[in-house]
Amino acid sequence: MTQTASFQGFSTVSATGSASGTASVAAATGGIRDVTTATFRQEVMAESMKQPVLVDFWAPWCGPCKQLAPILERAVAAAGGKVKLVKMNVDENPEIPGQLGIQSIPAVIAFSKGQPVDGFVGNVQESQIAAFIARLAGPTVSPLQEAVDEAAALAAAGDVESAAEIYAAVLERDPALVAAIAGLAQARLALGDRDGARDVLAAAPAEAAGPELAAARAALDLADQTAQLGDTAELERRIAADPADHQSRFDLALAEAARGRKLEAVGHLIEIVRRERGWNEEAARKQLLQMFEAWGPMDEASIQGRRRLSAVLFA
Repeated sequence: MTQTASFQGFSTVSATGSASGTASVAAATGGIRDVTTATFRQEVMAESMKQPVLVDFWAPWCGPCKQLAPILERAVAAAGGKVKLVKMNVDENPEIPGQLGIQSIPAVIAFSKGQPVDGFVGNVQESQIAAFIARLAGPTVSPLQEAVDEAAALAAAGDVESAAEIYAAVLERDPALVAAIAGLAQARLALGDRDGARDVLAAAPAEAAGPELAAARAALDLADQTAQLGDTAELERRIAADPADHQSRFDLALAEAARGRKLEAVGHLIEIVRRERGWNEEAARKQLLQMFEAWGPMDEASIQGRRRLSAVLFA
């Protein structure tokens, strides 16, 4: 349902239930450029050859325009530079909106490759504007998610300390971001700080969930299990003397996992399952599943381990 009111040749259009704002359009524009009939060709037509350009048609007397402006600007800012926003005062520049057949404001028209390609009239919800922008430029990634992705890349490259710093900075902005919570916990573990990892996970919101968080918790459990194992030489001697010494083989698997020798750890646990699946209430199989969860489903050791486990269980 819409409400319209005629004024100076244009009507204003507002959507029931839309977000409201009190700042004036002039104050809210910040660095967003105002275009005129004279600059439209360069600022809109030419610029739209490089990226989509949104033109916000407004007027100083238009209340719904003042409501839409900050919502539109936030959505464009969240797009991270994938689209450009300009504004045109229809009172001072009636020719362009007249040529485009615009009769109601606020109106937003998107230009791409020099042509108008999409648009909307009236106030709409911020989520609808985000979807509108996504149609033009593709889905956007938030700055916090970009930071998390950067931290993950650093951790994968071995720079765990820098990754931990970025994860911590992200959590200062959004303490409930699961990917950052899990990433920081994993980074703490990689740095040998089990207590720090435990603190990070304990501080997670009660409703926080997901495979990344489950993997971090499984990794902490695994680190706790391996903390007291010490040297592996004695375990290897015991297994050499008695290949059926499942406890020593189990402990050696944990020690190998702690040293990053994942495939060796998998091999020892698979051997226990092969020899005596029910040993210690299927401890070897359960430990394998915990390792797969801690390492993540796309880890090569997880992939190979699941394949080998299935071959033993269903042979």
